[in-house]
Amino acid sequence: MNKGKLTRVMFRIHSWLGLITGIFLLLLGLSGSVLVFRHELDHYFNQDLLEVTPHGNAISPAILSNCYHTIIQRYGNLDGIAWLNPDAGPTEAYNFRIYYNDARLFTYDLALITFDPYTGAILREGPCSDFTPSFIEWLLQFHFSFQLGIPGAALTAAFGLTMLLSLVTGLVVYRKMIGRVLTFRIKLNRKNWRTLSSDLHRIIGVWALLLNAVIFFTGFWMNLFAFQSKSWQGETVATKPNTLMKASPDDLFKQALQAFPGLDPTYVYLPTQPSRKFEVRGYTGSQWKVWGAGNSVKIDQQNGKITQLVRLEDKSLGERVESTFLPLHIGNYGGLPIKILYVIIGLTPGLLSLTGFLLWWRRVRKSSNVQVVTPAKPRPVLRK
Repeated sequence: MNKGKLTRVMFRIHSWLGLITGIFLLLLGLSGSVLVFRHELDHYFNQDLLEVTPHGNAISPAILSNCYHTIIQRYGNLDGIAWLNPDAGPTEAYNFRIYYNDARLFTYDLALITFDPYTGAILREGPCSDFTPSFIEWLLQFHFSFQLGIPGAALTAAFGLTMLLSLVTGLVVYRKMIGRVLTFRIKLNRKNWRTLSSDLHRIIGVWALLLNAVIFFTGFWMNLFAFQSKSWQGETVATKPNTLMKASPDDLFKQALQAFPGLDPTYVYLPTQPSRKFEVRGYTGSQWKVWGAGNSVKIDQQNGKITQLVRLEDKSLGERVESTFLPLHIGNYGGLPIKILYVIIGLTPGLLSLTGFLLWWRRVRKSSNVQVVTPAKPRPVLRK
């Protein structure tokens, strides 16, 4: 296949991928841009709930146990509970994610519950499929599953793959433009909407190419679980009744931190099923956050024995690379400048979909306006 024919084939594939998946990529990009500042926005819009006032007394030494038992009493059959902000400050409420299973395939079973750590009072509670307790949590679940359960998670993974294919085909089609765009030799032609959309499509596509490839690949990779048959089967089987921990969650948390000096916890898993273990994950003080919370301590919640202690530096190269996928996807590894960059890049799939649609519509209209003129038949010559 010669280069000209290859370019035409790639152009057709690129166009159809954009037309078929454009609206979904627009939704994923917009929701992803908002979620870059997920915690900041949640705190801003729910400040009256998430900011607590110290009551003079210190936080109860058994607060984690109290929260755990309150959740257990309110929910009978759970897959587990996660403390989402063990690094909370003295004026911050405690957020817990609840993993449950309603045995329905098209619902992704997550809920959120927030406590005042001084009084133990519940400040907000509800499933992440509702706008309450938090629109941001609803948006997070929408972003990775379209609020369609395991099938939705598989769908978002598939769209991540189609975006990668769109980037590859676009790279082939516009390969001659890359150098000119990166050296600022192509300027926006504002003559009309056709030339403007064409130049915007090239320029945005080139400048956002690398980071978009990283974001969509990592999103695809993290949702690969949705292609496993056990994930689909597990969603339709009701969870067994809770098995309570024999050891105190507060004691296990302290034990984990003592076993791993210097660990800054960011996630604590509280098991409700016997096959799971109590786990604390986090960073070390000198660790760059792009490597993810790859350090962890697991403890058997029934006997208090440490079953696993994992340090990031002890992991294999493949495991360490994979631990970067979540930070690279959400942009939480470089402070405010990186977050702003991720917000901007998150808007580019929508802009590319819009400009791509305009280019396609221009070609459709142009081809429909072309009239095919058939040559007139020659008149017969009359002879005398």
